[in-house]
Amino acid sequence: MKRLANKPFALLGVNSDKDRETLKTTLVEQNITWRSWWDAGSTRGPIQTQWQVDLRPVIFILDGKGIIRYKQSDGADLDASIDALLAEVKGK
Repeated sequence: MKRLANKPFALLGVNSDKDRETLKTTLVEQNITWRSWWDAGSTRGPIQTQWQVDLRPVIFILDGKGIIRYKQSDGADLDASIDALLAEVKGK
């Protein structure tokens, strides 16, 4: 994510580890440097329920207005999706 450091971009995570201590360990082990919320230790926690997450991992890519523009489960087109939205911002 270093290539996006000075771009209008934010990465946020939702984590369903059983407890917060496990989350802290995961953040360190996986070198997760972005903000990540603990979702009550469940895959049916309030965040995942509200966003209707039934497949993991899932990636939602929102535009600057908060509209979901892409939803991906494997991240294969992640860079292309982000770059497309950044190009829209740059073009305005």
